[in-house]
Amino acid sequence: MAKSLKHKAASGMVWTALQKYSKMGIQFISGIILARLLTPYDYGCIGMLSIFMVLAEVFIDAGFGSALIQKKRPTQEDYSTIFWWNLGMAVLMYAVLYMSAPAISRFYDIPLLCDVLRVQGLVLFIFAFNIVQRNQLKKQLNFRVLSIVSITTAIISLCITIFMAYKGFGVWALVTQNMVTAAIPAIVFWFFIKWRPMLVFSKQSFKELFGFGFYMFLTHLVNDFSGQIQGLLIGKMYTPATMGYYSKAHSTEKLASKSISQVMTQVTYPLYAEVQDDKAAMVNMIKRLTSTIAYLTFPLMFILLLIAKPLFILLYSDRWLQSVPYFQVLCIAGLAVCLQAVNLQTIPAIGKSKVMFIWTLIKRGVGLGAILLGLFFYGMKGLLCGVVFNSWFSLFINMWLVSRYIGYKMSRQLIDLLPIFVISTIAALVSFGIGLLLMIDNIYVDGLVKLGFYVLIYMGWSFIFKPDAFNYTMTVVNPFLVKIFHRK
Repeated sequence: MAKSLKHKAASGMVWTALQKYSKMGIQFISGIILARLLTPYDYGCIGMLSIFMVLAEVFIDAGFGSALIQKKRPTQEDYSTIFWWNLGMAVLMYAVLYMSAPAISRFYDIPLLCDVLRVQGLVLFIFAFNIVQRNQLKKQLNFRVLSIVSITTAIISLCITIFMAYKGFGVWALVTQNMVTAAIPAIVFWFFIKWRPMLVFSKQSFKELFGFGFYMFLTHLVNDFSGQIQGLLIGKMYTPATMGYYSKAHSTEKLASKSISQVMTQVTYPLYAEVQDDKAAMVNMIKRLTSTIAYLTFPLMFILLLIAKPLFILLYSDRWLQSVPYFQVLCIAGLAVCLQAVNLQTIPAIGKSKVMFIWTLIKRGVGLGAILLGLFFYGMKGLLCGVVFNSWFSLFINMWLVSRYIGYKMSRQLIDLLPIFVISTIAALVSFGIGLLLMIDNIYVDGLVKLGFYVLIYMGWSFIFKPDAFNYTMTVVNPFLVKIFHRK
């Protein structure tokens, strides 16, 4: 059993990594091309509406997806009941968005948003149609199918979006991208996965799953609202272009801060659920995961902070220079964001969804207060500082929850992460200082020099002292290398 679970986990991470990094490469190409074909205004319009789309999707899922994964043996009635719930809520949420669209466009004072929201809202039906199938694959740790479909979808949607952007469709190119990205997996899952819903809605199944899923729903609702609130505030108080600059900075930072953690956390939640009664196994799993993620992500975030300006000019052109200071501040928040999910997932995995909701409400309430106060007193700079505070405060709360309910003491967690944080910071300061001393005029050469010194310092420390985090990372990387060389 343990060996089978370990094999499924390893296979899941390989396929999830393939999916994630392939999509990153596609998004990288997409960002470069679309940033030259579309304007900050186009991205800003989509960014202003994201809070409404995200919250609608939370209501449709309602936490039942997590409940189905957490339940050890879900039945056909369970799956069918949730399928009909998803479709019913999609109808309701679309009706709400459709009727609210004129008021939302008046709120932002942009008439175009009414039509954009009504068309983009159709994604909700597609989203609802394949939630159950997607969760079944996750429950089975069948990330191979998920990865293949995801990569294929990203390539097709990219080609269509670039064509429409080139033809001058502007914001509608981004709307189409969202539609295609949702539609292809729904079609594939429906025709290639044998499961079909029964014409049944079981009150017993709904009640059982609702007991766990309700608090997951509330948790996701609070998390997603607090995560999107800055977009709502920026969209209302500033121009669509400013919203576009922030959206580009946020999406680029998110691509880096969550790229590694998402690969692992997609696999870890069902794994946590499998070993929920073995706290020692969970502690060991959390320690290895957090150390590995920190070892890979901390230096990545510091490097991006150092080379932000040449990076944005190279990727997106001078048009997006105003995104750079936003991006640099968000990188500081990203240091905490990359670790949040690993700790947070353990709490619902052991059945403590109510506890997670209560503490989510507390930490997001404090974080939202910090964002609002920052915006009120210091404008965009204050809002960004509030985002940073929110990220770090949430991380420390998550670590404390793991300490209390899993037994991995918070002091031990901090001690395990401290060497990585210290050497990452030292490498950044030294690299920045060398850049100042050399006074290189060419920003690209300056960025390469800083990058080179950072990698030299960080990898030198790793190979000389061989910290636990380095060893954990190598145990994850080695299977990939072995597979590559064996195939050759």
